[in-house]
Amino acid sequence: MRLKLSSLLAAAGLLSGQVFAAAAPPAPHPGQADIRDSGFVYCVSGQVNTFNPQKAGSGLIVDTLAAQLYDRLLDVDPYTYRLVPELAESWEVLDNGATYRFRLRGNVQFQTTDWFTPTRALNADDVVFTFQRIFNRNHPWHYINGGNFPYFDSLQFADSVDSVRKLDNRTVEFRLKRPDASFLWHLATHYASVMSAEYAAMLTKEDRQEQLDRQPVGTGPFRLGEYRSGQYIRLLRHEKFWRGEPLMPQVVVDLGAGGTGRLSRLLTGECDVLAWPAASQLTILRDDPRLRLTLRPGMNIAYLAFNTNKPPLNNPAVRHALSLAINNQRLMQSIYYGTAETAASILPRASWAYDNEAKITEYNPEKARAQLKALGQENLTLHLWVPTSSQAWNPSPLKTAELIQADMAQVGVNVVIVPIEGRFQEARLMDMTHDLTLTGWATDSNDPDSFFRPLLSCAAISSQTNFAHWCNNDFDDVLRKALASQQLASRIDAYDEAQQILAKELPVLPLASSLRLQAYRYDIKGLVLSPFGNASFAGVSREKVSEVKKP
Repeated sequence: MRLKLSSLLAAAGLLSGQVFAAAAPPAPHPGQADIRDSGFVYCVSGQVNTFNPQKAGSGLIVDTLAAQLYDRLLDVDPYTYRLVPELAESWEVLDNGATYRFRLRGNVQFQTTDWFTPTRALNADDVVFTFQRIFNRNHPWHYINGGNFPYFDSLQFADSVDSVRKLDNRTVEFRLKRPDASFLWHLATHYASVMSAEYAAMLTKEDRQEQLDRQPVGTGPFRLGEYRSGQYIRLLRHEKFWRGEPLMPQVVVDLGAGGTGRLSRLLTGECDVLAWPAASQLTILRDDPRLRLTLRPGMNIAYLAFNTNKPPLNNPAVRHALSLAINNQRLMQSIYYGTAETAASILPRASWAYDNEAKITEYNPEKARAQLKALGQENLTLHLWVPTSSQAWNPSPLKTAELIQADMAQVGVNVVIVPIEGRFQEARLMDMTHDLTLTGWATDSNDPDSFFRPLLSCAAISSQTNFAHWCNNDFDDVLRKALASQQLASRIDAYDEAQQILAKELPVLPLASSLRLQAYRYDIKGLVLSPFGNASFAGVSREKVSEVKKP
């Protein structure tokens, strides 16, 4: 079942650990009237484990908060999918992709917060500090709050970046040990948010270095005002934001409601924006004249990861047999309600390297049962680990797990569902006791490398983003070959080869590529939904009631 975007839109009925902030006085609940006058409430499921997206593997900080708190050297246009300037006003690619030089924008101001007052604008020292901390294992800041930078670790950047140096106050140069055609795209992800070297120096002097990742200071449109764990995050306008003062004085990110509770709060006006509404709620949302819906293609993939280090799942034949048991068409109908397409590759169809010849795994329970019997695996019991909250790639993970459980039972496989609360990566998934993991990935990069290496490279096992624990040297060699050329045709050929290896070995079973959904109140204007994650809220405003036209 493969649907084109127009078909998906029609089917959906649409045409269009603990983190601390500085101590703050008690504030009114985000649903109270003051927010209506001075901002808006953004309701989303998720937890915050760090306010530094460099330290996160995925989740709320990367998908929503990073675009508000920080900027990157480059951005990706949400409509053209092209690289555009952000903190870097221009850049050069030298040495066939082994050297990258950036000219920084002038007069970009850092946020003034309760815990830090900057004395200067952004300069090359901030960029050098940011990336040396990530890439240089000998840097004094590398191991503060642990030496893990999951996204960049999975790309082995610490071993591939030769130097990051300041040429002058507004020019920075990266030298790589070998050409890497994907490098610019990785610097355009929210994992590459730029930090303040001056703030870091102050924290070093006060011996409070761990606060850099907990009390954020960036150049983004909003600063952190208040954080109540599990309840809400209050963002306050950065008056000196380099693009111009944000239209709203504050934004409250409400973390306190999930499932149908969030929908009820949107309908009553307690929430102005509902991120990732369940596809099953589309009819209610579409038919309410007080609401609007946005739907965009998403750079994401939902998949089932096999623990390939654990018998019998270390046998590709067993993985293929189990895959035959899963009724993907039923998943499309019961989970996504026409807002996704069945995945044939770990790459979403929106990717320029998507293999149009890729075949979706067939649904054939009789064949699955026969193959498992031939392999001596007739009475398997497997533990399936699954997150409890909705994700960008899967609005109902637990329901998906139950459908997979029922499918497996039809071929004699007993699946025990293990719900995982809280942050996925911290849920002992890397201790290798699980058999199956229902997970996914969303990226704010249009380069295929941002799917292949973080999810399936050998290096991604230690960086805790490769849940299949699959390491294939031939696959890694193909990925390196894809990065060595600046020619798009050569890279596409290499990625076709990579997808063929995955189809044969099947360390993960791609399930769905989901469209991104967002519902919001009719008086909210300027909200941009990007395929790569949430865009800045700087241009969001609220119309006065008298200005809102009845639909």
